[in-house]
Amino acid sequence: MADIDKKNLAAEVREFLSTRRARITPQQAGLPVYGGNRRVKGLRREEVALLAGMSVDYYVRLERGNLSGASDSVLDALAHALQLNEAERTHLYDLARASNPASRRPSVTAFRVRPTILRLLDAMTDVPAYVRNARFDVLAANTLGRALYAPLFDSPLFAQRGPVNSARFMFLDPASRDFWADWDKGADDAVAFLRTETGRAPHDKALTDLIGELTTKSDEFARRWARHEVRFHRSGVKRLHHPLVGDLALPYEAMDLPADPGLRLNFYTPEPDSPEQQALSLLASWAGTGTTVGSHND
Repeated sequence: MADIDKKNLAAEVREFLSTRRARITPQQAGLPVYGGNRRVKGLRREEVALLAGMSVDYYVRLERGNLSGASDSVLDALAHALQLNEAERTHLYDLARASNPASRRPSVTAFRVRPTILRLLDAMTDVPAYVRNARFDVLAANTLGRALYAPLFDSPLFAQRGPVNSARFMFLDPASRDFWADWDKGADDAVAFLRTETGRAPHDKALTDLIGELTTKSDEFARRWARHEVRFHRSGVKRLHHPLVGDLALPYEAMDLPADPGLRLNFYTPEPDSPEQQALSLLASWAGTGTTVGSHND
């Protein structure tokens, strides 16, 4: 099993670095271009090595998947040469940490939502809120959160198996295309978030099983997975088409729960007196009041 993990990790490093290298032109990197027949897309390995201030042989070793022993200064130089953004730089460091047995730490993920968090969800009566893990399992939601995400909770995908999982819903239930008004952006984001998590927790079997399932069953997922994009999930605007209240553009915040590794609280906060606020008020009146609801495996 350890050998398999090592091979998978090396492949992840190799594909990540090669795809980042392929997207940068010499002009973007400030390098002169001689001749018009370049056989590679993006930068050559020797150009990346030059920009990072390392030997070509050493960069080739890194791109082949061997980040073990790479120092912070080497990783910083590589991130600068490849023009990595914050999420990509963090992913590179996660991969390097996973490649180094001396610094490898087992990932810890909470499996249950603590009663204090459940009470917090229940107290958030005016905003939809839910708790999920990094695999997109929805572990708990308040009444308005469940009402907002009714198409997800009511999906036949989860009638016989749990927990409710928004990534499975997005790629395996055709109803997701009606629910997410901008399905392509949502799909891009979901895959990038999962790819980010593979760097943080490369030995999470449930995560690798989910990715294997979606890669096998969804061409849309497999195509996006091959891009090796990574992204943070912190804030933004979610565009939904709800079957009862119609189109919604809801600002959201995603907050990690420090006492519960791997868990995240998501909530939506529309502008006061906005159409979205009125729609949520109407949805809340239809949903009534109740206690926090959990997934099928609670």
